[in-house]
Amino acid sequence: MKLKDKVAVITGAGQGLGEALAHRFAREGSLLSLWDLNEERAGSVGKKIEKKYRRSPLAIYVDVTKSETVRKAMEKTVKKFGHLDILISNAGILIAKEITEFPVELWRKVIEVNLIGYFICAQEAAKIMKKQRSGVIIQINSKSGKKGSFKNSAYASSKFGGIGLTQSIALELAPHNIRVNCVCPGNLLDSPLWVDSLYSQYAKKWGISKEEVRKKYESQVPLGRGCRYEDVCNVAVFLASEESSYMTGQSINVTGGQEMG
Repeated sequence: MKLKDKVAVITGAGQGLGEALAHRFAREGSLLSLWDLNEERAGSVGKKIEKKYRRSPLAIYVDVTKSETVRKAMEKTVKKFGHLDILISNAGILIAKEITEFPVELWRKVIEVNLIGYFICAQEAAKIMKKQRSGVIIQINSKSGKKGSFKNSAYASSKFGGIGLTQSIALELAPHNIRVNCVCPGNLLDSPLWVDSLYSQYAKKWGISKEEVRKKYESQVPLGRGCRYEDVCNVAVFLASEESSYMTGQSINVTGGQEMG
């Protein structure tokens, strides 16, 4: 149990990668505060964790773009557990459109959630961690934070910005014994985004089957498969633990070789 009794906030914890991170961190011994726009979904994840690991997570409605809701959720977390060790900024959205057809309000929404939301959560976490003189902040970024993404300018911009924000606050917070890093996954081909939406969209667009769409994306990866939740969780646990105590300001690729450097 690499994270025994470490208090971890996970945003976007109600489904997908956020849910997988919650289960893995619980397995590693963390005490969890699960945040999501859908409090019922976060509560459901919490109940599963409580049943399996005999730990009772908090489940809180949080809009990461609103400072007040983030601040109150941090206060609830510290009130229940006494301190804050880890923030995993995972909440995010993806809206993809061609540049000449991208409504400004939708482009701005992606930036609001993915970049400003990360900033607000890191800001509130840092206020607590500075007083403690300890803490770890991890952003779930993307391979799109390292390389431009076709017809995906808002998402890529938000993720490029996330890496810049990570490096900048890593410099600020290092004197306070707070480390800040991010994980850059490749395509999570079993995630709700792909299963519920992208396979159908691309299959229709290209006139091929969903299975062929998957094979097309797998063929672009040197290691021959999509990114799995466990691949991301492994790196997140490492970055949250003392095993990475000499690492800050880093953006770690988990892409099967699709993105290097």
